[in-house]
Amino acid sequence: MAPVRDWRAGGRRLLSAAPHDQFGANQQGERVPMAGKIDARLAELGITLPEAVAPVANYVPYVVVENLIFTAGQITLVGTEVKYAGIVGTDFSTDEGYQAARLCGLNLLSHARAACGGDLDRVKRVVKLGGFVRCPPEFVDQPKVINGASDLMVEVFGDSGLHARFAVGVTSLPLGAAVEVDAIFEIARGPGK
Repeated sequence: MAPVRDWRAGGRRLLSAAPHDQFGANQQGERVPMAGKIDARLAELGITLPEAVAPVANYVPYVVVENLIFTAGQITLVGTEVKYAGIVGTDFSTDEGYQAARLCGLNLLSHARAACGGDLDRVKRVVKLGGFVRCPPEFVDQPKVINGASDLMVEVFGDSGLHARFAVGVTSLPLGAAVEVDAIFEIARGPGK
C-alpha cells in the first residue's frame, strides 16, 4: 500500500482525514450517538465505514446542490494508503477488482454521511454510480468489477440503492489505483431547510 501525499505540500506531507462525527444532537442540544435505520443496517451487515479521507488534489470531496450530493471519484484508499494499486486483469482478478470497487463504495458512503451531517437516513436514493476500472484493452469484465460498489449500495439501502450506472476501462487512475467510483445521491432536506 502506497501512502497518499498532500499535493499542496509537494507530496511531502501525509494527508489527515477530518474526524468522523457519529454523533447528533437531541432536543436539548446534547451530543448523542446516532443510531438511524441505515446505521443499524450497516451494523447488521458488519460494516464499519472508514473515515472520510481528505482530497489529494485541488477539489472538494462532495458538493450538495438542492437535494443531490455529487461525490468526487473515490479510489481504493484505506486511510492514506492505496490498497489496490495495479491493473485488474493483470495484477488483480475480477473478484479482487470487485472487492476494490466495494472499498470505493465504502468511501463513497463515508462522504455521503459527511454531506448529510452524519445522518445516512437522509439518503432517499442512490441515483447513479460511475465506475472506472484500470485494465488492459482485452479486459471486458468492467461491469462485474463495478458490481462491488453497486451490490454494496443495494445491501445498505435496499431498493433505494438501485441506480443507473456506467462501467468503463481506463489505462490509468490517480495514485495507481485499480478502481475509481463516483456517485450521485438524492437526499431529504436537512432540519431547517
